[in-house]
Amino acid sequence: MIKIEKKIVGYAVNKPAEEEQAAKPDFKREGGGDRAEVIRMHEKLERPEVLIGSTYKVKTPVSDHAMYVTINDIILNEGTEHEKRRPFEIFINSKNLDHYQWIVALTRIISAVFRKGGDVTFLVEELKAVFDPRGGYWQTGGKFMPSIIAELGHIVEKHLIMIGLMASPELNEHQKKVIAEKRAEFEESQKQQDAFSKSDYPEGAQLCSKCNTVAVIMMDGCLTCLSCGDSKCG
Repeated sequence: MIKIEKKIVGYAVNKPAEEEQAAKPDFKREGGGDRAEVIRMHEKLERPEVLIGSTYKVKTPVSDHAMYVTINDIILNEGTEHEKRRPFEIFINSKNLDHYQWIVALTRIISAVFRKGGDVTFLVEELKAVFDPRGGYWQTGGKFMPSIIAELGHIVEKHLIMIGLMASPELNEHQKKVIAEKRAEFEESQKQQDAFSKSDYPEGAQLCSKCNTVAVIMMDGCLTCLSCGDSKCG
């Protein structure tokens, strides 16, 4: 028997060397050494000397200066049947220094997500869901944009559609039918114009009570209709 004369403050169960090795598997670290490195889920791609890309101009009413968004793409498996074009990095340039900090941070984060690979289309919805607490703005053409970040999301979406990474949003048959019916209803309502909307008579003419034509003007000190000749002076 072993007599314990001190207070027990902890315990551990002895295991065979094989069980202990199985309980703590040795993960291979990228780069080797004792320093912990990020374990990548795919091959590490080096940036080529030349990349192809597109530049988009963003002019918002909330800023005097335009922003220029450049998205560069990398060609994977070039020259083979599995050739694919994928976004690799993004740059935003503007003369407006008010947004410099968040522009630098955003471009670095988005570029890191692009280089990580996989499905990067989730960035579109995340960016488009950002709302400016001061309110959004209306683009030319009547489209409302909740924030500058949301407009960047639309640009990323446009680029991903252009390179074939996302499908272009299309309406189904039911939606197309409803829109066609609403368009026809609106065009029909526009045909029913009142008598004052368009007239071949002088501007400022009044409605004639006899022929219901906007053609009554003051002539020789008397109200006279230029359509039917009716006059208040007889």
